[in-house]
Amino acid sequence: MKRLAVLAAACVLAAPVYAANIAVVNGQPITQEKLDQFVSLLVSKGAQDTPELRAQVKEEMISRLVAVQAAKKAGIENRPDIKQEVDIARQNILVRTLMADYLKKHPITDAQVQAEYDKIKQEQSGRKEYKVRHILVKDEKTADQLTAEIKAKKITFADAAKKDSIDPGSGKSGGDLGWGPASNYVPEFAKAVENLKNGQMTDKPVHTQFGWHIIQVEDSRPIKFPDLADVKPQIEQMLHQQALAKYQESLMTAATITNSGGAAAGKPAAGTKAAGGKAAGK
Repeated sequence: MKRLAVLAAACVLAAPVYAANIAVVNGQPITQEKLDQFVSLLVSKGAQDTPELRAQVKEEMISRLVAVQAAKKAGIENRPDIKQEVDIARQNILVRTLMADYLKKHPITDAQVQAEYDKIKQEQSGRKEYKVRHILVKDEKTADQLTAEIKAKKITFADAAKKDSIDPGSGKSGGDLGWGPASNYVPEFAKAVENLKNGQMTDKPVHTQFGWHIIQVEDSRPIKFPDLADVKPQIEQMLHQQALAKYQESLMTAATITNSGGAAAGKPAAGTKAAGGKAAGK
């Protein structure tokens, strides 16, 4: 009995302590529980629970409540545009939390990451990257003339680029575009690069949306695929996005959505078969 009495007394004392107010703003209390919840949220995002943090949170809660009270007094929360904005914010929070919960319950495994890595690596096998130079001019005649002069060794490719190229980025460096896969360039340019051998220059200028190009491939090499450790975060992110896309698709498929026309979106209307079929009974 004595122990029960002591326990009961402890509970009576504990309740008001936890429910105690840390401040009262214009008659409206801010409880210790609310402050603890705010601090827990910040801690979950990486903050450290310190007396300084709690003091900052308290001041923030007081300042925010003062502003909220003023907004309510001004009737702002009753404005249609504000109601809509609040509703959208609420929806965003719900959707974000739903997706986060889904990923928590369906985590991406190391085996999935490895499988996706192997798949991408296989797709990229055999690809090359090229060390390219180019000279860009406005008209075909100028390009033809420069091509002839370079082939006749009247001027070097680099000097011609410095002198005549209208590409300010590469022109001053002798037309050097550095190393990169052909996919870095527009299709016409990429095709020309892939058809050139090391040290070879285009016999005829290549026309693109930018003008006329004289292209030279200085060197080429197989693309070195990065190690798994270097790209694991990117693969995980990609798999997360794919998983969420499938989840959202499953939600849409399971939903009954009626458009203004009356038919349920994504589902056949009553008395009909799937798209392209005949009405039931006919």
